[in-house]
Amino acid sequence: MINQNITLETIHKDLEFLKNKIIKIEEHMVDVDSIMTEDDYKALRDYEKEKSEGKLTAHKTLKKELNL
Repeated sequence: MINQNITLETIHKDLEFLKNKIIKIEEHMVDVDSIMTEDDYKALRDYEKEKSEGKLTAHKTLKKELNL
């Protein structure tokens, strides 16, 4: 049987407890879009290598070369 002696104080304590639980959960959540896969790391390393070797073409230059 449900306890019929529910007071505003009890509700307030329960809400504070739940609020603190949510805060702890949020602190440990991870944004899945910020996780890099092995393919992401490989692509980043390839980009960095191409950039250091001067193999990249700036967007502005490419547009000019393609008459866009």
